[in-house]
Amino acid sequence: MGKEPEDTIASRISRVLADRIVRGELAPGARLRQDHIAEEFETSHVPVREAFRRLEAQGLAISEPRRGVRVASFDLAEVREVAEMRAVLEVLALRHAARHLTPAILDAAEDAAREGDAAADVHAWEAANRRFHRLILAPCGMKRLLASIDDLHAASARFLFSAWQSGWEKRTDHDHRAILSALRQGKSDEAAAILQKHVQWIGRGPQPAKTGAARETFAIVG
Repeated sequence: MGKEPEDTIASRISRVLADRIVRGELAPGARLRQDHIAEEFETSHVPVREAFRRLEAQGLAISEPRRGVRVASFDLAEVREVAEMRAVLEVLALRHAARHLTPAILDAAEDAAREGDAAADVHAWEAANRRFHRLILAPCGMKRLLASIDDLHAASARFLFSAWQSGWEKRTDHDHRAILSALRQGKSDEAAAILQKHVQWIGRGPQPAKTGAARETFAIVG
């Protein structure tokens, strides 16, 4: 068996680290140690450095002089930026998708909404919520637009997992039901207006700090 190309190794490392960052397993500010990661993946430092560059391009890591590479932090302004971008892009996708939405697609989206309402933890809720949005937007058929929306949902997931590592409570998403109702009635403008407001809802979640105190964190809960 041939040796795995360094570019392929870098892609695998960046995917694994990105998933850990998004899921909150690597906290904002945590140092990414090149030697430890190279040892974990049984590779040289070259693909690890390339993986770090890819994480930086995604906004998930930051390189600091004399401090190395760390997981990028985020603040309320960044959460708001992602929310506003999602509002614009998802509404655009929905307007193009609306005419292609079939009863079967809307039924699947309703199933996803029910799964989200029944979710016992934040990870299950995020997966169901992302599936709901993907189902009603994918029929737009605009691959670049959908790829950009996927990236924004990944950022939203990171905010969410950081804010709600614990204390998640089941919730009924009335906006999802209202969007589906409007779409079933052919009222795409109404559905788009609800979606625009829905994805800009920023919630607060208590995040225990190492000191035992709590700091306020923010996330898009839509």
